[in-house]
Amino acid sequence: MQKVDFENGKVWKNILMTAFPMLIAQVVSLLYNIVDRIYIGRIPEVGTEALGAVGITFPIIILITGFTNMFGMGGAPLFSIELGRGNKVKASAILNTVFRLEIIAALIITAVGEIFASPLLLAFGATEAELVYSLPYLQIYLIGTVFTMLSTGLNPFINAQGYSTIGMITVIVGAAANIGLDPVFMFGLNMGVAGAAIATVISQVISCALVLGFFRSSKNEFPLRKERLLGSGDKDKPASMLPQAGNIIGLGVTPFTMQATNSLVSICCNNVLMNTGGLTYVSVMTVISSVRQILDTPAMAITEGASPVISYNYGARKYKNVLSAIFIMGCIAIGYTALMWFLIEHFPEFFIGIFTSDGALMQTALNPLHLYFFAFIFQALQYTGQTVFKALGEKKFAVFFSIFRKVILVVPLTFMLPYLFGMGTDGVFIAEPISNFVGGTASFVTMLIVIVPRLRHGNVKQK
Repeated sequence: MQKVDFENGKVWKNILMTAFPMLIAQVVSLLYNIVDRIYIGRIPEVGTEALGAVGITFPIIILITGFTNMFGMGGAPLFSIELGRGNKVKASAILNTVFRLEIIAALIITAVGEIFASPLLLAFGATEAELVYSLPYLQIYLIGTVFTMLSTGLNPFINAQGYSTIGMITVIVGAAANIGLDPVFMFGLNMGVAGAAIATVISQVISCALVLGFFRSSKNEFPLRKERLLGSGDKDKPASMLPQAGNIIGLGVTPFTMQATNSLVSICCNNVLMNTGGLTYVSVMTVISSVRQILDTPAMAITEGASPVISYNYGARKYKNVLSAIFIMGCIAIGYTALMWFLIEHFPEFFIGIFTSDGALMQTALNPLHLYFFAFIFQALQYTGQTVFKALGEKKFAVFFSIFRKVILVVPLTFMLPYLFGMGTDGVFIAEPISNFVGGTASFVTMLIVIVPRLRHGNVKQK
């Protein structure tokens, strides 16, 4: 498998060679949960109710992803920057620290989640009747947390070493297993929602085994090893865990904040929709959120595929290459989101039909879908700005714009538009495009004003 040459390869080629396998991997990765929803929505007689109930578990699942990304996506840019500087000892320390942080966090999350699963779901808007579906799904899903966090959290380090195709394969194999096992457990063994969760956990175990297999192979230059929490004082050995953990978490707060605020928004939306429209509109939001995940994935693959290229060249002080990567990434992301907006506007039934065969639910979801995706193109601006801030280690900007779009804009609007302005359920769905326009524009313009001139004039003080 061809390795991406970050040192000598052309910028556009490196981005595409990294982004394309990442795109395939992320699209297939969606199937872990998306396939569950597709099958759950088609359970005879109770599909719509079960889909809405499982949707209430999403805030918790999103938070798990947030912790995973805090360490994985927080460490990967630092890892790439050190590779660009030629400091393999420090790069190894970063990888090994992420490995341990993922395990520690996974064990804590699993224990807390299993103990408090029921009260958490009730707090997020579930009723006693909906716990019949949501509680077993969540409790089984949590069993696979450590496998999910290791496979997802360590995958960026495979990509950062130039083996994006291997990173893609680790995800595809697990997702393929999920697709095959879902109908077996759900319908063949008549386990319903619980069967979907079991299939997901098994697929997560498979992906994790493949990821760990790479780090034990000859291709990997940075083996996972035991390290003392305190440094050994030997410059030829990896640095201690504690100092690295602070840097990783400091930068990883950005992707964590993005997921945590997504979880907060999901909780708020479900509660407001339950009060203003009932469980049907929670099911509508579940469908729309699933469509959003599908459409977001290529944009994320483009920007995340550019991230190691940006970080490596930044560490190597090749600032012209960094600027080229930012320009290419932005153009592709904007073009893609514009195309997806056009397709949503003209073929909404196709996207909704992926997740439900309920004709009444499809008709109810049409207008909310149009409202929700009205300003989707501005999502590309948000992703571009955020990726640049994160890839260059600009923690303050990255964290601020994550909080700004979701916490400062979406959450207040989710309550204000339905209640203060009398917009009902429409207000919940309109909050998203308003935040995309304001937040995306602010993030992108700040990146252009603050970061680009520094790179253009070489006025950069690396940390």
